[in-house]
Amino acid sequence: MPEKAAPVETQEALSAFGRKVRRLRQGKGMTLQQVADRAGMAGSTISKIENSNLSPTFDGLLKLARGLDVDLTTLLAGENATQEPPVPSMGRLNVTRAAERVGHDAATYVYEPLAMGLKQKQMDATFVVVKARAVEEFDHLVSHPGEEMIFVLTGEVELHSNLYAPIRLASGDSAYYDASMGHALISVSAEDATLLNIVTGGDGRLPGQG
Repeated sequence: MPEKAAPVETQEALSAFGRKVRRLRQGKGMTLQQVADRAGMAGSTISKIENSNLSPTFDGLLKLARGLDVDLTTLLAGENATQEPPVPSMGRLNVTRAAERVGHDAATYVYEPLAMGLKQKQMDATFVVVKARAVEEFDHLVSHPGEEMIFVLTGEVELHSNLYAPIRLASGDSAYYDASMGHALISVSAEDATLLNIVTGGDGRLPGQG
């Protein structure tokens, strides 16, 4: 079945992200396959992302960041943003205003990363709109290194995994789990549910570092 053409704004965002990925890869002198091997992804997937033919899911973004040896903030920063040296963690502070959040539409979810003014973070926090209504909308269950926590802000979701029966979570409920376990969330309320999602590295490294 031919793919539907993406809206102009979405396509522009995909193009900018693809250029950013290519610039990061070339800046490190890495081939597509080298990035793919580090990320645990197919070389063809990296190529599709660079050529604006694929918008990665959140687990894809985490794997891609690891493959490029950058953190998630660097990966999602503006196309012309420059790499900054690591900064000490003592006293760091960043405020994200509601109007400043920028969404990344991954079809099943819309992600709006928080604290994008900080790099080398110990965790990645994201505001998420859950668009998926059936687990079949996912090509596969999401899986990535580290641990993850979700806190439902509005609506109601169902957490699916490859180890547990589906768990329904309403506004105010939360779940903490091993992110390497296959998992996916779907909205089961009338409106798309929203939640706070927090991911941390599970091996002493920051999310996105190889």
